[in-house]
Amino acid sequence: MEWLTKMNNALNYIEDNLAGDIDFSRAAAIACCSVYNFQRMFSFITDIPLSEYIRRRRLTLAAFELQNTNMKVIDIALKYGYESPEAFARAFSNVHGVAPTSARRMGVHLKAYPRLSFQISIKGDVEMNYRIEQKDAFTVFGVEETFTTENGENLKAIPEFWLKSIKNGTLDRLIKATNENWQGRYGLCPVNSVCCYNDTGNSSFPYMLCALKTPKSNTEGFTEVDVPAATWAIFTTEEHTEEETSSVLQSLIKRVYTEWLPTANYEKIDGYEFEMYYNKENGKCYCETWMRVAKKAE
Repeated sequence: MEWLTKMNNALNYIEDNLAGDIDFSRAAAIACCSVYNFQRMFSFITDIPLSEYIRRRRLTLAAFELQNTNMKVIDIALKYGYESPEAFARAFSNVHGVAPTSARRMGVHLKAYPRLSFQISIKGDVEMNYRIEQKDAFTVFGVEETFTTENGENLKAIPEFWLKSIKNGTLDRLIKATNENWQGRYGLCPVNSVCCYNDTGNSSFPYMLCALKTPKSNTEGFTEVDVPAATWAIFTTEEHTEEETSSVLQSLIKRVYTEWLPTANYEKIDGYEFEMYYNKENGKCYCETWMRVAKKAE
């Protein structure tokens, strides 16, 4: 279970540095992935952003020290990364429901968030549809924005990006630029999405609403991304309504990280992650999530 070992080693690094500076790049390197993917995997597996987990752990340890030492509140605040007693008091109260000075009283109720460890969960009660495909290099074009995984902001901002692109006509302009007749056509939709095609080195990542470039395409005014030849693990959702797309996809991606990757004979390669959207004659739709993979060494 090499993947689990790497993730737990990254958590060990974070735990060892709660009373100091935590370098997300260092944690991600231990997990053998980018900062974006480390934060994303953590969020999918635990259902909380990495930054929130660190905040909870620091304030848990701060509460222990308030109850068991004579350290000054300001010294504890500085130890756990707060620049002022006021900022520490606000954060402490938000988690524990009491002020730091009150935490020293006997009988006061506090909250403790234990450290996490990643373990494999054997389920198998729900099948997962996937296939492995080798694809030659290809090019997509479209419109892009940069998002961040901090505090799960991308989960809210990306749907808003789609809505904005629909309302301001960007999506229609992109469809028109394909120079294809999509009227009444079922199957793969004209516009899909790709992210992480550039490594920013931090928690931000590029995300593009994209179309496949063909000899017919007019890409003027759009950003082009060349996708290298690769082996892809392609996972398919069940059929769903258009309104359910976001939640269904998030659920599938979580299963990929928590159920498939820990046990598969493949390891994930960072970059160029696609979401492909399909519609059907019955009014339902389904999606695919694509990730680059390589076979694990024997």
